[in-house]
Amino acid sequence: MNKTIYAITSGQGPDVLLLHGLFGQGSNLRGIARALARQFRVHCLDLPDHGRSTWLEEASLTHYAREIDLWMGESGLDSAHVVGHSLGGKVAMQLALSHAARVNCLVVADIAPVAYAGQHFEVFDALQKVVAANCQSRQSADEVLADVIEDPAVRGYLLMGFERGEGADPWRFNVQGLRSGYVRLCAAPDFDRVFTGDTLFLRGADSDYVGAEHEKTIAQWFPASHLVSLTDAGHWLHMDQPQAFCDQVRHHLLSWVGA
Repeated sequence: MNKTIYAITSGQGPDVLLLHGLFGQGSNLRGIARALARQFRVHCLDLPDHGRSTWLEEASLTHYAREIDLWMGESGLDSAHVVGHSLGGKVAMQLALSHAARVNCLVVADIAPVAYAGQHFEVFDALQKVVAANCQSRQSADEVLADVIEDPAVRGYLLMGFERGEGADPWRFNVQGLRSGYVRLCAAPDFDRVFTGDTLFLRGADSDYVGAEHEKTIAQWFPASHLVSLTDAGHWLHMDQPQAFCDQVRHHLLSWVGA
């Protein structure tokens, strides 16, 4: 079996892949997995350089999509529905564009197929400070992060990837590799061809990640797509409006399978 991608699988039915965002891990999406597991077999994947998946020599959308393609083949999955949030949404789009036969229908959460200006440089600095301080607990790591990151919700999200062990680096994600590949991860997907499969773009109404200026590009490369905004939701729309998010995803997937 493929040793690059770590996955947790639950439920029975058509296969669904869940792809998390930057600095996350598959377990971040377990709420969505529970909501879908009655009707689908759900695979929560750790992206490369995250969680328990292997760290790659080069972080990029194409490399991440290639590793998921390989994992699917070695796991006996000819194709699956794919749901991705933020960076996971970009990887999902790249998978659909480069390996279209692998993707039945697609859900992209609060990200567009465009290049974004980097906005995580302070986060990378804060993560490195935790390493330098040799923090032995989440509390001490949180105190170091708080010097740079004011939002406790952001710190809490990052600390889900904190694991003090015998090694020198307490983070479950590849801080150095992600930083060196950050420009590539912020770039637009590589457009080899359009993806003609059914695609749902979900955006948070209070988020600026997917704006009106992105709609033309979305329609160009995903011509069978439609866009839905969730009210009272920001970039972490699946956390701000979990029921509405899961309802939209479930409806989209079931409409594809004809249920």
